Amino acid sequence: MALRIQHNIASMYALRNLGISTNALEKSLERLSSGYRINHAGDDTSGLAVSQKFRAQIASLKVASRNAAEANSLLQVAEGGIEQIHSMLVRLKELATQAASTNAGSNRTEINQEAQALVSEIDRIATSTEYADVDLLTGYGTKSVDSTSQGEINDFNNLYDFDVTGAATGSYTFTYNTTTNVLTLSDGTTSDSVTLATGANSYEFSTLGVSFKTTAALDTGAEVDALGTGLAALNNSGTADFAVSGSASTFQIGFENSSDNRLSIQLDSVKAEDIGSSASTARIDDIDLSTQSGAQTALGIIDDAISDVSNARGDIGAYMNRLAYASANIAISIENLQQSESVIRDADMAEEMATFTKSQILQQAGVAMLAQANTLPQSALQLLR
Repeated sequence: MALRIQHNIASMYALRNLGISTNALEKSLERLSSGYRINHAGDDTSGLAVSQKFRAQIASLKVASRNAAEANSLLQVAEGGIEQIHSMLVRLKELATQAASTNAGSNRTEINQEAQALVSEIDRIATSTEYADVDLLTGYGTKSVDSTSQGEINDFNNLYDFDVTGAATGSYTFTYNTTTNVLTLSDGTTSDSVTLATGANSYEFSTLGVSFKTTAALDTGAEVDALGTGLAALNNSGTADFAVSGSASTFQIGFENSSDNRLSIQLDSVKAEDIGSSASTARIDDIDLSTQSGAQTALGIIDDAISDVSNARGDIGAYMNRLAYASANIAISIENLQQSESVIRDADMAEEMATFTKSQILQQAGVAMLAQANTLPQSALQLLR
């Protein structure tokens, strides 16, 4: 056996292994104290990249969950207003039934006064029901025609359900040919035409997303021409006959920029001027219970108004159900993504404790062996005596 004093190979070997044990011990201490298997990019580069992506998705889904909760709160506020409007319509039905009977006699004046007060209250609730300063019951998330043109459209006796839901925002112009009865609608770039006829019909400018219906009372050619020329003269024949504004109210309920990660909510208007008979221009704000015939006509209008309000409430219920399922799905997604992120990034404490114990023992043994290795060259002193 060679005995050297210039280079203590045994000590170097012990020192190298002691360094390995110490580094492993420090790594275990870091993981045990932080709870993470990955604390630095060097610990697991690919795992860190995947876990960071999961973390971003989880954070986004937590916000999406709050968005869904706020959307549900909005719908609850809207339903509360609609419930009161429905109750008032039921009362209007009672009053109309009473006024439609001969025995009502001179009481119809008082009955009509109460009815008109209820109609005003319906409008007040519809226009004052808000969420975050946004009206909910006047056509929330829907597109609408400018008020001037809409007022003129409402005045047409034989036209109803003028719908611009599918139209792009902007200005539109009608032109009408009295010879061919062709009504043309243009947005300045695209044009679409329909041919007006007598009777109850539905007309759709499919290219532009605009439609309307006519009643059976449109029974002469003269009335058809009056309707066509009236539409062409909307807004005092200005630069445009009507303008469309508004957009759908969209809630982000996912972490991606796609339609599947969004929910659009549209609530129909339940103002007095927008609910009522579906086959004429009569609406709740047109009812008059001061006469027996007026009360009898009002019975049908009120029934249709109740149907309109029930449909609006049904839409709210459908949105609420969708949000409930969406919220549950978000919660499950967060749970699963968190589990996936945990598998990649979190430390297994039991395994890490075993590694820590092993490294601790190796370090203690390494220190002891290093001390022994450092004493080996002293044996050479025995030869020098």
